[in-house]
Amino acid sequence: MKTMRSVSLAGTVFHIEEDAFSLLKTYLDAVEQNFPEHERKEIMQEVESRIAELFSDRIKGDKKIITAKDVNQVIEILGEPKDFANQEDSEEDKNFSTGNETKRLYRDPDNRILGGVCGGMGAYFKVDPILFRILFILIALAGGSGIIIYLILWLVVPEAKTLAQKMEMKGEPFTISNLKEKFKKEYENVKSNLNL
Repeated sequence: MKTMRSVSLAGTVFHIEEDAFSLLKTYLDAVEQNFPEHERKEIMQEVESRIAELFSDRIKGDKKIITAKDVNQVIEILGEPKDFANQEDSEEDKNFSTGNETKRLYRDPDNRILGGVCGGMGAYFKVDPILFRILFILIALAGGSGIIIYLILWLVVPEAKTLAQKMEMKGEPFTISNLKEKFKKEYENVKSNLNL
């Protein structure tokens, strides 16, 4: 008989075997040590959110318990801390695709005028969202259905709230090294905008 624990990740409670819990804790501690103090809290929230999503995918049907095998699969998806610690990604590494990337349509809260539908479609299809805005306006002027289509998409398409969802919207894989790179770029943008 194996000992079980309950663990909360991003507000979701999972039942996890004791050995899987130890493996997960060791992994999260190692990941946390690879980020500067000022970035840790926000990055770890994103990592935990992504782990919660991946765990939720693994507890379908009769399976209700997270095992060490599940934790190892999640670690394989996110990447080992030793693989990205103190390394700068080469341009070739950044363009490398593992085939595991998933793309999903979300509303883009960072690039919206009304509901973010056009911004999300632009990110998903990798085109300027202004094209979708013009298209909706033309369809609306041609018969009014553009407004109805937009409103339906606004109601049906979820908003990208987490960094993982924003990366998924653009088809970028959510790995620890990609997350580290995103926060590094964001930090540099904020720093340059504040002229520090």
